[in-house]
Amino acid sequence: MHITMVKKRLASGEACPKCLQAEEVLRGRGLWARIDEVVWAEEGRPESPGMVLAARHGVELAPFFVVRADDGTETVHVSTIRLIKLALQQAATPLSGAPVEGLDGEGLVRAEAELAVAEPIEVVRWALERFGADCAIAFSGAEDVVLVDLAVRTGLPFGVFCLDTGRLHPETYRYLETVRTHYGIALEVLSPEPAAVQDLVRRKGLFSFLEDGHGECCGVRKVAPLKAHLAGQRAWMTGQRRDQSPTRAEVPVVQADPAFRGRGDGPLVKLNPLANWTSDQVWAYIRGREVPFNPLHQRGFKSIGCEPCTRATHPGEHEREGRWWWEEATVRECGLHVAKAAPAPAEPT
Repeated sequence: MHITMVKKRLASGEACPKCLQAEEVLRGRGLWARIDEVVWAEEGRPESPGMVLAARHGVELAPFFVVRADDGTETVHVSTIRLIKLALQQAATPLSGAPVEGLDGEGLVRAEAELAVAEPIEVVRWALERFGADCAIAFSGAEDVVLVDLAVRTGLPFGVFCLDTGRLHPETYRYLETVRTHYGIALEVLSPEPAAVQDLVRRKGLFSFLEDGHGECCGVRKVAPLKAHLAGQRAWMTGQRRDQSPTRAEVPVVQADPAFRGRGDGPLVKLNPLANWTSDQVWAYIRGREVPFNPLHQRGFKSIGCEPCTRATHPGEHEREGRWWWEEATVRECGLHVAKAAPAPAEPT
């Protein structure tokens, strides 16, 4: 589905008040991102794109919306509220949860071959058409908000979750709320088990990762909550890119998750729609679509995790140099994206 909004520009150069009001309504309901294109009908200029569309569809008022379905048919809406009810909210109706055919190990191999060089929006649509709300986007940073934006653009249901380790930057917590309200989505915030955190801190203090590596702390604060959450999903989506680090150089676009299990008998499907993208492509998308991003990025933080384990990078440094910088580059993973599941945290004593 493709939605074009036609706004009227008065002879004075200002937008008509009703058009501004319609945009405010869409933004207020977190639906602005589902408008794919805005064109102007300029007063006194019949050749302007919006006036041409108005003449073609016999519309005399602005704003109006042209909704083009996947089969090419077009529907015109002159009411913003009617657009929301008939086009946007219906598109977000949850899928039936019917079994996904052909996605055993062999089916996933075929899917990876078909989607290996596909555009990210195609990969996201492929996943949401099959799994709907049973596909969850792991959200934390710049790549992940691109996935959220792409998912919203499809008009299909999806889930979003964030791992709250209890040690994120204050800016990150505020950013989570910005994304939730900007897109009008339910963002599920996952916390670690308090008893496991208390036991780790009691035994080793708050900064044991500086002495014996970050694996145990991440295991308690990230891996265990993720494992529990994914057990109820059939698929999940991450913002991994192949150029992020040596440990991600071979990241596939689609795979059977090697570390975690989901709901049902089949494999948990893991999707990395941005695997082929570079950091420059991610930021070009963010700027081009005015996607909200964590303000820490403007202070030199290229890759953002927990506050004690993240620093701003210097000019010329790779983005992952700002994560666990005291450790060797090939082990700078938190356990969420590894070939085998991380060992379960020890039971509190």
